[in-house]
Amino acid sequence: MTYWSELFQRYTSLLYGVCLKYLKDRDDAKDAVMQLFEKLATTLHKHEVDNFKSWLYVTARNHCLMQLRAGKEKKIEGISADIMESNPLLHLEDEPEMEQNLSKLENCIAQLVADQQKCVRLFFLAEKCYKEVADETGFDMNQVKSYIQNGKRNLKICMERNA
Repeated sequence: MTYWSELFQRYTSLLYGVCLKYLKDRDDAKDAVMQLFEKLATTLHKHEVDNFKSWLYVTARNHCLMQLRAGKEKKIEGISADIMESNPLLHLEDEPEMEQNLSKLENCIAQLVADQQKCVRLFFLAEKCYKEVADETGFDMNQVKSYIQNGKRNLKICMERNA
């Protein structure tokens, strides 16, 4: 393991420079350097290397050229209108309706059985996992899953009824 860290320290800047020269993008160059070091573990066992620095340079250059060649074959997709601003929070005209739905949801949560309500609040609103909900409530894992599943179903029914 110490050999790999030594190789990494010595040759990272060389590899980064070579990759940046060919790829012309800093992030792509950083990714290529990491890919090269991952590849080194297997390729060094297959090749007999006399001059490591030269071999590494050629390997990096070939890797970058392969990436450039593969990049030419990729189709570039334009950005469509339905991808842009898809976050509901960006559409302020929907805010009153969203506010109504949130208050309906809060009313429906309040109508749940106490155990379902507790589990649903912890799981969905506090974003806790099943185990954390079980630890916090004292219910076993199966009870937590059941309360959440039934609570979710009851919330859906309540929301549809109040729509």
